[in-house]
Amino acid sequence: MGNLMELISAAILGVIQGLTEFLPISSSAHLIIVPWFIGWEAQGIAFDVSLHVGTAISVLAFFWKDWIRLARETINGLKEGRPLGNSDRKLAWFLVVATIPAAIAGLLFEDSIENRWRSPLVTVFTLVVFAILLYIADKKGKRNRSISSFKWADSIWIGLSQAVALIPGVSRSGITMTAAMLRNSDRTSAARFSFLLSTPVIVGAGALEGLKLIRSILNPLEGTVEEQWFVLLTGVVFAAVTGFLCIRYFLRYIRNSSFTPFVVYRILLAGVVLAYYLKGQ
Repeated sequence: MGNLMELISAAILGVIQGLTEFLPISSSAHLIIVPWFIGWEAQGIAFDVSLHVGTAISVLAFFWKDWIRLARETINGLKEGRPLGNSDRKLAWFLVVATIPAAIAGLLFEDSIENRWRSPLVTVFTLVVFAILLYIADKKGKRNRSISSFKWADSIWIGLSQAVALIPGVSRSGITMTAAMLRNSDRTSAARFSFLLSTPVIVGAGALEGLKLIRSILNPLEGTVEEQWFVLLTGVVFAAVTGFLCIRYFLRYIRNSSFTPFVVYRILLAGVVLAYYLKGQ
């Protein structure tokens, strides 16, 4: 069992991951900023995997009925020769198309972005810019379209926006909800499509990180895993529980409330990070 501080840090980072993966405030920004503020050392590949596994569990647990229905309708549509025969079949294929840009961008650019752009100053810039875009989308969008009225153009537009979320501070949920609302989606439909779209990306990211972990275990030249399993499990549990509750209450919140609090939070966070960074120069 890990010492008390390791367990506390795992729990805190798990809660941060669970909240910020689904709120439009950027999980990557917070996982850079919080350890930077506190002075924690990087937890390593295994712990990063545990956080991704936790949020993957939360989104699968919340939307499992949706995914079973979409999978069943997709199979039935192919069998019947009517792949777009109803709204569920269309939604399933829209999610497939929207996933492709982020998958390609992740495979091609994730390592270079992680190495070059993982900086507090980049985070300051993206937090502010995409906060402004979120505000514009929330206030200017007509919000007169539900998820059942989405078209191929909406799917492609939202999918391309998700690819931008590789940059720290952008927020995958934030940019996809912004893109949907710029296409006049209502808030709930924008969030629901965003969360469904996040499922293959989050699960895929966890799988890729898991492969890195397996390679590090099998190949001593690539390093070894020193994290203790109880610490990893703590990160998984806190990320999963927090993520599930976050999705549940966020979907309730935006039925009648705006994104303005998240816009203000992003800008205030950017100001704090910039001040802290300049103080240290």
